[in-house]
Amino acid sequence: MSSFASFEALEQAALGCEACALSETRTQVVFGVGDPHADLLFVGEGPGAQEDMQGVPFVGRAGQLLTKLIDGIGLTRDDTYIANVVKCRPPDNRDPQPSEIEACRPYLEAQLDFIAPTVVVTLGNFATKLLLDTTQGITQMRGREYPYPAGDDRLNADRVLIPTLHPSAVLRSGGARLADVRADFVLVKRALARASS
Repeated sequence: MSSFASFEALEQAALGCEACALSETRTQVVFGVGDPHADLLFVGEGPGAQEDMQGVPFVGRAGQLLTKLIDGIGLTRDDTYIANVVKCRPPDNRDPQPSEIEACRPYLEAQLDFIAPTVVVTLGNFATKLLLDTTQGITQMRGREYPYPAGDDRLNADRVLIPTLHPSAVLRSGGARLADVRADFVLVKRALARASS
């Protein structure tokens, strides 16, 4: 379980974090947003420029696409929780470094512990590789469900992780990739329905 006393304590710790060099270049920490009791939790890569300015994950073009995908399965963003692997923007939107991911990992793991979602959706390579402890890329991993946490039978056996493409990659690639992500969101909807039945 988490070493933080409460979800609020976790957020306060994250907001003041200086564990890696990203703290020197950020405008603000982008902790996460949504329902702290959500059944559905999304994990992206890290904040971009808009997110760094507003302090909210997925508010740019990729965020607009994510919102449409969530709406498409009959939910709203407020019904979910949205977090990232790293909580501070990497300069020039570069990929997060392994040391930065490791520095932020306790915050993400504590978010997952406190929220205890039924379905975790990883958006892109970084979140998928971290949470499934794999070196396989997202295109090989997407399209199916994985037990989550892997090998953990203490919790609801219906807890699953569903990897899908990052919305920004879909925006760059277009039609076929959008169809792939929509198919993955059908899996999300089915997993949520199964867990609530």
